[in-house]
Amino acid sequence: MSDLPRKAVTRTAKLAALPLGFAGRATWGLGKRIGGKSAELVAREVQQRTADQLFKTLGELKGGAMKFGQALSVFESALPEEIAGPYRAALTKLQEAAPPMPSRTVHGVLAERLGDEWRELFLDFEDQPSAAASIGQVHRAVWHDGREVAVKVQYPGAGEALLSDLAQLSRFARLLGPLIPGMDVKPLIKELRERVAEELDYELEAEAQRAHAQEFADDPDVVIPGVVHQSDQVLVTEWIGGIPLARIIADGTEEQRDRAGQLLARFLFSGPARTGLLHADPHPGNFRLLPADPAAESGAGEDGAGSEGGEAGAWRLGVLDFGTVDRLPGGLPRTIGTSLRMTLEGDAGAVYALLREEGFVKESIDLDPDAVLDYLLPIIEPAQVEEFTFSRGWLRDQAARIADPRSPAHQLGRQLNLPPSYLLIHRVTLSTIGVLCQLGAAVRLRDELASWLPGFVTEADPEAEQEAEQEAERDEESLAGSGDVVESGGAVESVSGRDGV
Repeated sequence: MSDLPRKAVTRTAKLAALPLGFAGRATWGLGKRIGGKSAELVAREVQQRTADQLFKTLGELKGGAMKFGQALSVFESALPEEIAGPYRAALTKLQEAAPPMPSRTVHGVLAERLGDEWRELFLDFEDQPSAAASIGQVHRAVWHDGREVAVKVQYPGAGEALLSDLAQLSRFARLLGPLIPGMDVKPLIKELRERVAEELDYELEAEAQRAHAQEFADDPDVVIPGVVHQSDQVLVTEWIGGIPLARIIADGTEEQRDRAGQLLARFLFSGPARTGLLHADPHPGNFRLLPADPAAESGAGEDGAGSEGGEAGAWRLGVLDFGTVDRLPGGLPRTIGTSLRMTLEGDAGAVYALLREEGFVKESIDLDPDAVLDYLLPIIEPAQVEEFTFSRGWLRDQAARIADPRSPAHQLGRQLNLPPSYLLIHRVTLSTIGVLCQLGAAVRLRDELASWLPGFVTEADPEAEQEAEQEAERDEESLAGSGDVVESGGAVESVSGRDGV
């Protein structure tokens, strides 16, 4: 029996207590105000108590509750700094760890899925999990051929818990809205619910991971562990060490932060172009920073020891967990790249026409194209410069601009529409930006967009190119016939007269 609370009554009771707790703390805060405490001090105390209860409950329940908490964790950079502190520690706890299930439960799942003689498949198996997340936990082991492996074991009853939690959370989504300014929580919960079946299917996850591992096998910058074995509720993959990205965020060097940020952006945009799949769970717990030289990995352990210094290019990005992916056979939609390019060019009319054509502006709504351009420009600021330094301050400014009901940006944002096919892409992009801001990384984002995003770079017209080449050939023939062109050392030089004067 797992320690994952599976009974609907138990889980519902825990989650249902959260809104009551919010209301209780609001009353408690009012009492403090009446007693003479300052509004600012009371607000901080209420925020901290709220964060402690919310994320303690989400972490204990695992399932959909913890999945929701992890999805929120990448947006903590958007919180105003005066209240971000109380949330930050509680949020980041959800990125790497949760209370583990007992060894007997793990052994029971392995026996059921791998056979009673499952231990013969391993030369060594560590009962203490190395990581625990929303639907399963990971154990370090040695496969029977000597390879170090990660064994992901799904919690019994995880599917039931996911659906139960997310259904309950959706009932009081509006109370959770203030956690992240400018973010509508309800669509996030709805999307998580729709992808439950996919995330529970380890066969689908194995297929997505194999596709990435094959494509990135010889990549100098990105490491994807190969799949060793897969069955229902158990997934065995190659082990990769490295430094967890959460630790780089906490105390990494500037070089590590910048390198991690550049590679994270590269992976986000190159993955769909190279595999037709978008990794859709970009929270820091799913990434590692590894030495470029595999032989040096033992010197840069998971505690970060021996990892200081070194050149920026001396690190690779390890990517884990392919349980949630967006299938994009043609890569990221060309509309994204084209609209970004035209926004940078300041072509308000063309941007507006494209957004209306693709369904971002409903037919029943008329907007000012220039206002739409003004709304988009600050968002794509990182692509306007050769290198952009992401920061919590920048993200807070963006969140405040969109969240303030009095601002034109807020009003316009409410009128724009996000087509269903873009929902997951949008969340992944925002999540990645959140992580980049947590890193405080200086990133050459425009380089990655130009390399991997269809439509971002203007494509030459083949007919125009051919016509230009023919014109150049005619000019060259004309000059050669007149005797006004001579070759000197392979270079064509124009002369006047026989003496070259």
